[in-house]
Amino acid sequence: MFPSLEIKLKRYEELELLLQDPAVMADVHRMLELQREYGGLQKIAVQVREFNELEENISAAQEMLDEESDKETREYAQAELDELTEKKNGLEEVLEDLATAGDSITRGSLIMEVRGGTGGEEAALFARDLFDMYTKYAESRGWKYETIDFSASDMGGFKDITFSISGESCFHELQFESGGHRVQRVPETETQGRIHTSAATVAVMPEATDVEIDIKPEDIRIDTMRAGGPGGQKVNKTESAVRITHLESGIVVKCQDEKSQHKNRASAMRVLRSRLFDYEKEKVDSARAEQRRTLIGSGDRSQRIRTYNFPQNRITDHRIGLTLHKLDKVLAGEMDELIKELLEFDRQERLGGNNND
Repeated sequence: MFPSLEIKLKRYEELELLLQDPAVMADVHRMLELQREYGGLQKIAVQVREFNELEENISAAQEMLDEESDKETREYAQAELDELTEKKNGLEEVLEDLATAGDSITRGSLIMEVRGGTGGEEAALFARDLFDMYTKYAESRGWKYETIDFSASDMGGFKDITFSISGESCFHELQFESGGHRVQRVPETETQGRIHTSAATVAVMPEATDVEIDIKPEDIRIDTMRAGGPGGQKVNKTESAVRITHLESGIVVKCQDEKSQHKNRASAMRVLRSRLFDYEKEKVDSARAEQRRTLIGSGDRSQRIRTYNFPQNRITDHRIGLTLHKLDKVLAGEMDELIKELLEFDRQERLGGNNND
């Protein structure tokens, strides 16, 4: 009934066997990659197996009902059939959600970049607020986050910050945060109480694995340099900063947050791999431009997706027409209602698109 989920179950079963292979167990790097993929597919596999088992039990109960003439036995078979059918219908809705969610549901980690846009220092402070919002939400969901690199502003904001979040369904839930975020408030730098409008951009990318994006040494150029900006004498006196340029795409990643050049290089490769994955995905999306695409899933940074109005304690998502008068709570990490509405909008849109195909 759900071909895409059956394919994922088959892959899950393949991984079960691979993870018992001595050759795989001896290769720590490959073992970790397969375990990550296995973990991402586990939720789907368990649900699909349960659904298949329910279908088999329903068939057996129906067969008993058709063959039995004894009234008491038939009543028992009918009661069992009704119970199994109810369970199946409930699970069917869950699987429908998993099927329409696509591959995002199996992603266990993401890379997020937040950059201050128009508005100078105020934009950098808003970028910090967004970072705090996402990390507080991550904490409430039991996810882990790690700062990869950042550039601080003079007043403690972020000109830009790159960080990772890992945990069950984190990419699925946060995938629609990509785009332009606009803030309307009286800045800390404003002395006359005037409301200013500033902006920041957010990019959310699934964290790609070595298997998905294979970067060969000849594909990149690596430069090292002294870290710039605040960071202490030890950082600035050593060539710990790393800049990696992907020659074909022109994508450039720089990391300088760590004092170790080795750690900065590893962090830069993580970001580069995810940017390349996103780059390839965008090319596929462009090739399918004539086909229906979800309104909220374009991930275009130039698209203004949301306004944060402090005087009215209002947050508005322009893509789905949702307005909430609880901006203070959302910025404190209470994003559940906002994310639920975005996911439901996307679900209905995908279902509508599938019905029209």
